Amino acid sequence: MAGNPQLSRIRNIGIMAHIDAGKTTMSERILYYCGRTHKLGEVHDGAATMDWMDQEQERGITITSAATTAAWKDHQISLIDTPGHVDFTAEVERSLRVLDGAVALFCAVGGVQPQSEQVWRQSEKYNVPKIAFINKMDRVGADFYHVVSRIENVLGTNPVPVVIPIGKEDSLRGVIDLIRMKAIIFADADSGTTFHEEDIPADMQEEAEEWRTNLVEKSAEQNDELLEKFLSDGELTEAEIMKVVREATIARKIVPVYCGSAFKNKGVQPMLDGVVDFLPSPDDIPPIIHAHDEENIRHHSSDDPMSALAFKIMADKHMGKVTFIRVYSGILKAGDTIYNASKEKNERAGRLLRMHANRQENIDKAMAGEIVAVVGLSDTRTGDTLCDKNHPIILESIEFPAPVISISIKPEGRADNDKMGEALHRLADEDPTFTVHFDDETEETIISGMGELHLEVLVERLRREFNVACEVGRPEVAYRETATSPTDGDYKHAKQSGGRGQYGHCYLRLQPVEPGHGFAFINEVKGGNIPSEYIPAVEKGVIRAMEKGPYAGYPVVDMHVTVYDGSSHDVDSSEFAFIEAARVCFRNLFMKGSPQLLEPVMSVEVSAPEEYMGSITGSICSRRGRIENMDDLHGQKVVRGMVPLSEMFGYSNDLRTMTSGRGSFTMHFERYEAVPFSLAEEIIKKRQAENKIR
Repeated sequence: MAGNPQLSRIRNIGIMAHIDAGKTTMSERILYYCGRTHKLGEVHDGAATMDWMDQEQERGITITSAATTAAWKDHQISLIDTPGHVDFTAEVERSLRVLDGAVALFCAVGGVQPQSEQVWRQSEKYNVPKIAFINKMDRVGADFYHVVSRIENVLGTNPVPVVIPIGKEDSLRGVIDLIRMKAIIFADADSGTTFHEEDIPADMQEEAEEWRTNLVEKSAEQNDELLEKFLSDGELTEAEIMKVVREATIARKIVPVYCGSAFKNKGVQPMLDGVVDFLPSPDDIPPIIHAHDEENIRHHSSDDPMSALAFKIMADKHMGKVTFIRVYSGILKAGDTIYNASKEKNERAGRLLRMHANRQENIDKAMAGEIVAVVGLSDTRTGDTLCDKNHPIILESIEFPAPVISISIKPEGRADNDKMGEALHRLADEDPTFTVHFDDETEETIISGMGELHLEVLVERLRREFNVACEVGRPEVAYRETATSPTDGDYKHAKQSGGRGQYGHCYLRLQPVEPGHGFAFINEVKGGNIPSEYIPAVEKGVIRAMEKGPYAGYPVVDMHVTVYDGSSHDVDSSEFAFIEAARVCFRNLFMKGSPQLLEPVMSVEVSAPEEYMGSITGSICSRRGRIENMDDLHGQKVVRGMVPLSEMFGYSNDLRTMTSGRGSFTMHFERYEAVPFSLAEEIIKKRQAENKIR
């Protein structure tokens, strides 16, 4: 779409789902019907437009959230195709933060799968209105109504079909539009792109009327005036139904449900109509508020001062660093100097690009409501706010889960050391769930991420994109440690060695808190017993001690630390002395507080034919797992349980052997739990031996 569209004609949407539900195929169809591509790319042929990375094409999965812009019925649709694999959860998180609406895709056979729940929860966190599309209706075992009831029961939401299928599996012919009460019949997959309308088949008339009443009743509950009219007259006009469905969708009271088969080109156009008709434009979203000042707000308008959020960084061979931003207010022009409020630095927006997967077009300006890419923002990171320096604002950032698995890595050739370091830091810039650090004791570079596949893909990217071949150590779990009982006490760091001495003295109180509540430092020193300029040094010492915990050398989590007293010396006190006093005091008190080792525990779901259930439940229990429940799903048995990550390495090979290749599993990080004491001792001894911690 040329030029800058009106706000009400913009839709910023994402496609979210469990792995293999057909997201990328759906994106390809959307691009095709919007005239963005003139040939249908298929994931299994490695020709999908949105899966442009070599690895995405080889593995048939989406790794990065590709962004593209297309037009449908005079509306500009910015579309982000997010990954379904749990290892790439950061891509989903960052996308949902800047989207106004989403299309949730469900497999008509698999229904609500584990990752569907995960991405649904993520979208609820950011209050994203959704429409649902039940895909793969042409497959054996497809059941539209069963999936609708699963969406309601498992996700605790209010799905309302806007269309119902005509036929299923091989006999899927089309859908009935319940608002216009018309049958939409699709051409066969070979001709693919056309459909025609006809009257509803006589044998489905009654069923269509029932579902239409359901649609109107559930939507009109949001609008008293129209509900009253419906109850008295028994009918609403098409325009009135469209109005109440849109209101209820944007208020997240209902989820309109569509269906079809993206692969067979059936049902995509009605769903695109739904995106335009029912998902919000930036106009429909409440104004954005400063993260720390509720008085400081921006309206979604080009007349307000410029504000934008950086939500993704990408390294491009030719352009260098490309930053994806969502413009919330004002106008950003190519060449403008803008203010990074998060880093308190000025940046220059070089080129502005409207992205189409990995291709792009130059644009002169970006208006409120648009998602664009910027070249030239060297200091900007994911989650940073960009704005007008004269009207600063900080937008709510993006929270990412901490990495749960680490491996050591070194280049095959010594000459590649610097090259590898630079490449790793560029990848860490792109991906907030990927971290790099150098372990001084073992003299190894350690990389951490969300799972084996995540790290495997990153190591492969090092080889392909940066020409650095690496040797990889075995995976290590990201353990944590915490204390279980409160302690308090003091430590005096005093040294005299001719000339000026060192003196720092502090009293600390350590208080364990509920899992996930993190670290807090509280200053309760009265009367200047520790001069105020040394309080930050006390905090620094505590943080230094927590980075490598006293119990096993792992980071300490979920502790509130209070400094409540101490003393200083006029001549000998210094920042260094108070850092040391706090560091040693924390270590001593922590070891008195019944320390405990914590490990990441994964929520695991295994599905396989019933005859393998005995072996599967046995394998979960033998890996220190707990089975939570078992379900039947379309002839398959599904086992859900919780298993420590350390026990899940190599599970895919074991499962393949156990089930003759007929079983599959998914897992995602759930929470940290205490390691059994006998096992904790073993882990600590091993770590001490490896790292020579004395």
